Amino acid sequence: MKLVSIVGARPQFIKIAPLARSLERRDGTARELIENILVHTGQHYDATMSDIFFEELKIPRAAFNLGVGSGSHARQTGEMLVKIEEVLLDVRPHMVVTYGDTNSTVAGALAAVKLNIPVAHVEAGVRSFNRRMPEEINRVVADHISDLLLAPTVTAMKNLAREGLSGKAILTGDVMYDAVLINRELAERGSDILERLTLETGSYGVVTVHRAENTDDEEQLKELLTAVNEIAKSGLRLIFPIHPRTAKLLSSKSERWLPNPKLHVIQPVGYLDMLRLVSHARVVLTDSGGLQKEAFFLGCPCITLREETEWVETVHAEGNILTGVKASNIREAVLTWESRFGVGNASFSTKANGLFGDGFAAEKIRDALLAFRQSI
Repeated sequence: MKLVSIVGARPQFIKIAPLARSLERRDGTARELIENILVHTGQHYDATMSDIFFEELKIPRAAFNLGVGSGSHARQTGEMLVKIEEVLLDVRPHMVVTYGDTNSTVAGALAAVKLNIPVAHVEAGVRSFNRRMPEEINRVVADHISDLLLAPTVTAMKNLAREGLSGKAILTGDVMYDAVLINRELAERGSDILERLTLETGSYGVVTVHRAENTDDEEQLKELLTAVNEIAKSGLRLIFPIHPRTAKLLSSKSERWLPNPKLHVIQPVGYLDMLRLVSHARVVLTDSGGLQKEAFFLGCPCITLREETEWVETVHAEGNILTGVKASNIREAVLTWESRFGVGNASFSTKANGLFGDGFAAEKIRDALLAFRQSI
């Protein structure tokens, strides 16, 4: 079976790594071997957001790098559509696999379905129910045009059922959980970020901000930056690996903003560095869906700087607090976590096994792909 896997952004590199290994481990006597051709759209083109993940996670180099880069949603998605179609016409795969909720996801699914190539969507059924998020539109569109929906959680399966899509859905578990289980010990051995930043376990927090809803609105961004500065001023050292897009916006829209001396703005970090940072942090403050899960898997209390989350399991399991960007809500959430888990290292991570699978989602996805191929 010939697959084309389409990726383009940090979360997708993390998701494909366990599956790529699973595909490579197939025994030579298997009924049907799998050729997995990787297409990198170039949506994340900065080396700190792309190359380092391929190196650390030992992902096979992409057979095609489309070099699309940044741009408006329409321009980026349109350019991807054209270039992905060219690849698919050349390669003629049996199936296209898309991952998550980026513009690369929806462009890959649209290009394939218009060529009558079956599409599988990894991380199907995830919903925030906030249609202002571009990611939410990408998820819904990808799910409704895909032929095989690979859902990470029971909640995702229920979402698909409500939309009449359960007939093509399979519960596999979450490949990001696989990735954390595979790499957390490697991060402990291989990352020296705590030493480089002179950090001690439980003495600091981690901040990330990149969502358009938080960065494109100047007043909202200002409120959020004020909040994290106040937390740093209160005494908690904060490490802020800054997304290139956020850095650009800060330089253009918030020229007078100065971080508190205890708020350390650093360049983006690799996957292993981030795993080790979060593993030893007292708290994570983020608007990233992936980092919410990673914090939960690693037992680090999380504060989500949004009004809703697509990963409601982390909230229901009492590992995540939603605050939006209002400074008073964020401060209150920090105090809540301080009172419950003063140095991080919370016990709720034990609930991940079950809520997000058993650590073998990649194998279940591989088997589902093969079964689908054999059924058509």
